[in-house]
Amino acid sequence: MTNSTLTKRLGIPVLLVVAGLLAGCGAAAPPDKIDPPEIAFTPQGVADPAEVPEETSVDDSCDPLASYEASDSTGSREIQDILDRGRLIVGVDQTTYLLGYRDPLTGKMDGFDIRIARQIALDLFGDEDAIQFKAMSSAEREPALADEDVDLVVRSMTINCARWQNVAFSTEYYRAGQKVLVPADASDNPADLAGQKVCSAEGSTSLLRIEQELGANPVSVRDWADCMILLQQGKVAGMSTDDVILAGMAAQDPNTKVIGERISDEPYGVAANKEHTDLIRYVNATLERIRDDGTWDEIYKATLEPYLGEASAPKAKYRDD
Repeated sequence: MTNSTLTKRLGIPVLLVVAGLLAGCGAAAPPDKIDPPEIAFTPQGVADPAEVPEETSVDDSCDPLASYEASDSTGSREIQDILDRGRLIVGVDQTTYLLGYRDPLTGKMDGFDIRIARQIALDLFGDEDAIQFKAMSSAEREPALADEDVDLVVRSMTINCARWQNVAFSTEYYRAGQKVLVPADASDNPADLAGQKVCSAEGSTSLLRIEQELGANPVSVRDWADCMILLQQGKVAGMSTDDVILAGMAAQDPNTKVIGERISDEPYGVAANKEHTDLIRYVNATLERIRDDGTWDEIYKATLEPYLGEASAPKAKYRDD
């Protein structure tokens, strides 16, 4: 076996192998270690100050948690199109630990939202892997549904009346609540963030509450992970979003902590194109099943319970019409 073959098989960089051979032959000592220059990396898409979306404004014009009656019928056009295609296409997050992320050990998508989406595919095809995930930011969720780039979005999407104008929601499948993540040595009082910069994802319902509830200055980014980067760089004093997202962040960085009480309730729903109400009825049938047969409990215990404690599936609520 040649040295080059051995190098390729072991994955050893060629330059390091050559350097080692030269050193063994009495070659000149390598130069002193040079520390790399500090680079002020800033994630793309940072808006400082953030543009607070109008749709995050309070709107009590409907009963947001009331969805369409559950049905396992597959006769509608939108469901037949999915069955003919052979896979369900779902918009998800792939950067939020615990909710939607790519497991580095298996290379597969995992998390609470991901496992909920797989249950829908399981009911449709008898195979939870008959699914295609499309990673997207918070701001991309509604346009992707409107353009029918995805069949569903399962991405920590809060149900509210304003969003009902643009999408159709399932019944609630998880209840989160907005909190704040700060450095471990920061104050435990969220009121101390008043007048400081606090980060959240663009298009999220968190931006308005950062401004109104915390009295802070909202900064927006494309993905939650970018908020963590800004926090670690000291460019923002904290980040604020749903507690389940923050729990995943804190689990990855022990130099941070989640503080304060919930400043909101964030009911999550599966979203579809506004016209695809029969697909939502089918999703609701899946959610009914996993509530009843214990699958929801199994998913929660395997993903969120170690970080957030015990919880139970939210009860379904349906429209009168």
